[in-house]
Amino acid sequence: METPDKLLTAQFLQHQLQEVIKLLEKQQLEKSLLERAPTTRHELLEAVLHKQQQTRLQEKFAALHPADIAYILESLPLDQRKIAWNAINTHLDGQVLLEVSDAVRHTLISGMAAEELATVAGNLDADELADLAADLPKRAMLKILRSLNSVERSHLNAILSYPDNQVGALMDFGMIAIRDDMTLKAISSYIRKLGKLPSHTDKLFVVDPYNQVKGILPLQRLLTHAPSLHVEQVMVTDFVVFQTDQDSAEASRAFERYDLISAPVVDPDGKLQGRLCVDNIMDFIREKAAEDLLIQAGVTEEEDLFSSVWKSAKNRWGWLLVNIVTAFASTRIIGLFEDVILQLVALASLMPIVAAMGGNTGNQTSMLIIRSLALGQITPANVRRLIKKELALATLNGTLIGLLIGMLSLLLYRDLALSAVMSIAMLINMLVAVIVGLGIPLLRHKFGKDPAVGTSVILTSITDSMGFFIFLGLASLFLIAN
Repeated sequence: METPDKLLTAQFLQHQLQEVIKLLEKQQLEKSLLERAPTTRHELLEAVLHKQQQTRLQEKFAALHPADIAYILESLPLDQRKIAWNAINTHLDGQVLLEVSDAVRHTLISGMAAEELATVAGNLDADELADLAADLPKRAMLKILRSLNSVERSHLNAILSYPDNQVGALMDFGMIAIRDDMTLKAISSYIRKLGKLPSHTDKLFVVDPYNQVKGILPLQRLLTHAPSLHVEQVMVTDFVVFQTDQDSAEASRAFERYDLISAPVVDPDGKLQGRLCVDNIMDFIREKAAEDLLIQAGVTEEEDLFSSVWKSAKNRWGWLLVNIVTAFASTRIIGLFEDVILQLVALASLMPIVAAMGGNTGNQTSMLIIRSLALGQITPANVRRLIKKELALATLNGTLIGLLIGMLSLLLYRDLALSAVMSIAMLINMLVAVIVGLGIPLLRHKFGKDPAVGTSVILTSITDSMGFFIFLGLASLFLIAN
């Protein structure tokens, strides 16, 4: 393995990626040279050369963490990705599939047989299998289910029974449950017999005979209190616990707020079902952030960076078509005021400024609202105050920016009336932009929709159209009429 100080650095990842690319390019060069060389042992030499090439790649990947391998695969074009994937040791395949993006996972799984997928899945826990279940073919999934014992099958079915946005879908079963009448010495002996602790174990869960959670025993207390004490004497009864049907976003905020590493997950009756760990929460936050970023640009997460042109085109057509409609709407608004623009050509150079400032203002507001909604900071009790504050801020900014832009236009065109129209249009459009920036995400959230979806595209279209309409409309009233 590489030295720890090199891991997880951007320079390290880029270096490993470049080395893999060099190996792949060398492999392609050697193959092309062999094809050109006249020889009677062409097939034998090709087999030997292929074996050597695969060995070099296998040695390279064997020294890397699955997350680093996933980064490399995501950065390779489809043809090179396939070669690299075939060189990865089988025992790493499952962990790499968990680390890559959904789009890349689809490309890798599509080239694997059901038997191969079943073999890969044999190295994964139930919660890890659940992450892959939606992407696996039915035939492969049936083979995997047959290979599981009754406990593993029960755990997998339990996780799959919950929607992706609920805590139950993120939980795992690597917890240690104890009784409160046990001594700390007995627990320590039990852990030593286990030989190892499940990953991210910072506490043990205390349950009663009915498997209801009564408290937690942090490992720190287990190690620092007298071995003769009973669990009930040292356990913590004020602790964070999650329901299986609780929202995952809410759980992620709790992990951040209370600096949690793990926490028990219970059903509505308070019975222990599993645990929630910081690694699953981090994966959820990362995936959600990446998804929201793509959605705001009108791109779905299913698009692979190196997917075919046709697939990428279909992925992006939706919002591009929306943009066409809104762009035509903007041109029609401008068309209504063609006579105004012809009489005062300066309007043509100034109206994009009004639209652009409105778009920037609206995006600032919408991003703030989307973030606050994601963090659960906006409630029915404070939403009115938030709206009043944002409108007051828009009025202040619109007045100041309007005066500034008006002064600049006065210096350029020496027309006081034009400058006044510019200032007023700027103020009104910034107010409109804030209203739209507030309204779209808040309304989508109210009706149970993702507030980030399409907000940026719709907001920009509205602020552009309204900016043109407000500015040219005011100009036709107060400039041309005079």
